[in-house]
Formats: sequence, C-alpha cells, structure tokens
Amino acid sequence: MRFLLLTRFVNVCEQLALILRKIPFSFTGILNSGVIMELIKQILDHFFSFQAYVMLPFFIFIIAIAARMSLGAAFISALKMGVGFAGIFVIFGFFVDNIKPAVEAIIQLRGLNYPVLDVGWPPLAAITWSSSLAPISIPLVIGLNVLMLATNTTRTIYIDIWNYWHLALAGTFVFATSDNYFLGLVAVTLLTVYTIKMSDWTAPHVEKQGGLPGVTISPISVIGILPFSVTMDYIYDKIPGLNKLSYNPQTSGARIGLVSEPMFIGVIIGVILGLAADYSVKSLLELSIHIAAVMFLLPQCGGLIGDGISPVSEALKVWIQHRFPKKNKLYVAVDTGVLMHHKSVMVTGIILMPIALLISLVLPGNKTLPLGDLPNLISIMSVTVLVSRGNVIRSVLTGIPIVATFLLIASSLAPLITKLSAQAGMAMADGQLITAFTDGGNHFRYYLIYLFKGNLVAVCLIPVLLGMMFLTYRRAKRVECE
Repeated sequence: MRFLLLTRFVNVCEQLALILRKIPFSFTGILNSGVIMELIKQILDHFFSFQAYVMLPFFIFIIAIAARMSLGAAFISALKMGVGFAGIFVIFGFFVDNIKPAVEAIIQLRGLNYPVLDVGWPPLAAITWSSSLAPISIPLVIGLNVLMLATNTTRTIYIDIWNYWHLALAGTFVFATSDNYFLGLVAVTLLTVYTIKMSDWTAPHVEKQGGLPGVTISPISVIGILPFSVTMDYIYDKIPGLNKLSYNPQTSGARIGLVSEPMFIGVIIGVILGLAADYSVKSLLELSIHIAAVMFLLPQCGGLIGDGISPVSEALKVWIQHRFPKKNKLYVAVDTGVLMHHKSVMVTGIILMPIALLISLVLPGNKTLPLGDLPNLISIMSVTVLVSRGNVIRSVLTGIPIVATFLLIASSLAPLITKLSAQAGMAMADGQLITAFTDGGNHFRYYLIYLFKGNLVAVCLIPVLLGMMFLTYRRAKRVECE
C-alpha cells in the first residue's frame, strides 16, 4: 500500500512538472518577480495576526490527532493549553498595567533621564515579519528541524511556530548590518541549529526540576543563555561557603515558612516599589496585593498548560517510537508558560525586577531604563532556575550579569532597532530611540552581528563558547542519567 501511494505521488509530481514547463515565459516572469514573495508575506501576516494562545493550541490539536489521540482528548489538551496561555497573557497585561505607573513615578520622582525607551518585544516582531527574510525563514527552520531529526542530531520537535520570529530576527539584523541576504540566511541557520541543540540540553532539567517529561523549552531568549547559566552554576560549586547556600521555595516551604511563599515575596516587592514611587498607603497596599495575585495566578496557568501538553507529548512519543523504534526520548519544544507553576522561577523573576532597575541606574554606558520588558525576566530566568536546581540565591547571582549585559546590548542596538521599526511602519516621536530590554538585549543575536562583521573579539570568543556548550552538554547528560 505504501509503495502504491509513493508511486502515485511520483506520477503526480511528474505531471505537475510537465504542466509547469508549458507555462508561458511571461507568466513565469511574474512568478520570478516579487509577486509570489509578496503573496507569501501577506499570508504570513494574516496567519501571525492570531494570538499565540490561538495558534499554538491549533498546532497542538493537529499533532494530537496525528499521534492518534481521541478527538475529545486532543481537544481538551489543546483547550487547556490555549486557556493557560490566554491566562498568562491576561495576568501579564494586568501586571504591566500595575507596575508601569510605579516605574514611571520613580523616574519622574528621581529626575531620571534615559534617551532609550524600552517598549518591549512588539517592534521586534514587526521588524521580523516585515523583512523579506521572513517568508523563507519559516520553512528554513522547519526543514532544519526535520533534517536534524532524520539524521539523529536532535531529539527536539520544534513546533513553537509563534517563536520562530526570534530566529528570523537574527537574520534580519545581520542582513540590515551587512546588506548581504545570504549572510542573513546563514545567521538564521546557525541560530536555529544552536536553539534546537539548547532545547535538547534543556529537556533533562525540565523533566528533573519541572516534573515535565517529554517537554522542553523553545525561545532562544530563554535557552540561549543556558551555557552561561550552566558555567556559572559550575563555578558556584567550586566556591567554599557559596556552594552551601540555598534558598529553594519549591521544595523547602515548611522549613522556611513565609519566605517560601511567592505571594509573600510579591507583597514585599510591591511595598519596595510603592515606597520608591512615593505612593500613598492606599496605592502601595493595592500594588502589593496586585503583585501577590500575579504570583499566585501565574503558577495556576502554568500548571494548566502542563496538564495540556503532557498527554500530547506522551502520545507523540508513543506514535513516533512505534514507527521509528530507534528514535526514543523525543521532546516537544514549547514556550516557558509550562514552567510558571515553579515557585523558584516566580520568586527569582520578581526579585530580579527591582535589581534590574537599580543596575540600570548605576551601570556605566547604559542608556535604557527597563520598563516594557521588565516582567519578561520571569520567563527569561526560568531555565536558569532549573539549572540552579531551584536555588534562588544562585539564580539571582547568575541573573545580575545577564541583566547588566541585556541593558548594554539593548542600548547599543537601539539606533538599529529604531531605524528598522520606522521602516516597518511603526510611528514614534522624532528623535526617540526605542529598544527591548530582554529581546533587544539578546546575547546570541548581538554576537552574530559582530561575528559576520569579522570582529576579532567575536571570532576569538568561538573557543570559549564551544567550551561552555560542551560543559552544558555534559551537565545535560549527567542530569538525564540521575
């Protein structure tokens, strides 16, 4: 049966080829122009106009059906993921609405002046999808993932299409700075391979610390710092005294008491921000309760996403292993929402927010005050927390240099981001520079820009990066065997 289907498919392809040969030259000329590319771009623009909590459940449902789950079970799993992600979007929106006025009040009260405005990730997504690289980047990423699966160079099924723009943005930056389309595609290829391998090496930590077998994390903004996080944790193990310090609210709640409760940490951070913003007692208490509510509700949404993805991951694993017995231990790459149930993840991100504000005030060369992307620290630090085995002390220490470099890179790339945003049709005040604190400060994208410029420092860093990646690989193997 399979041979007959293959034969019919080949015959159809041959007939299609004969038809295409008969197409008039003038029509093929139209095809070879930008008409097809523009059509693809319009389709992609419409496709990505849907929110992530609509798109991702759709793909999860398709995968669940393909993995032979029942229609009802597939629908419920997809619905749980959609509702969980929608809840996270709503809660983060609520969080930003509450924390932004406090940060703005601190800026005005202290007379601070920063020329670069942190507006978060939306301009970066707009830059990506308006680029001529975008229509090619999506099939390129999918093709690379399929090739790596076929050649057994990965165990990750990278289905998180919403986050493909993170990979395409690297190519857009390289293309914009080098004026070389080919180098832009090479940048997308390198970052895709790197990201998929980081997903491979993140999976054991997600299973061990997050309790989610068969699942890994997808965004480059999160797993891209994995080698640095592993290296820092390795160094902490070698420092007497520090290697004994531990604060893990995920596992030691009964012993530590109130300090282990994320809601309590939220209240404390709310009080600190309220005092710094010179809030009234009423506003200070409201802010504290709002942040505490975020700390409680986010893990509930994260748990719902985990409940949705786990049956699909298990069904997909069984389906693939039945047909390809040698392909075992496959992982499904998804967004960080699945980790929002982890108390240490929540506490680390919340603690780093006021620290990030403080660093921005004293860091030489910084021109950005973190604002739009500030809440994203919870997501960014999630995998670092898992690598640190839930130890908030280590996670925060690792987060400090990460935050500092985010600020410097985001400030450095502000002119490029502002220019490309204007070209993408985003309106802004004359002379106003914009950036994104975390996504605009991404280390690997910044590194690729200078690597393709032939920067000597970037070239010399290659052995260092390879060494850190080898250490990351070794740690992943060790965790997997535990």
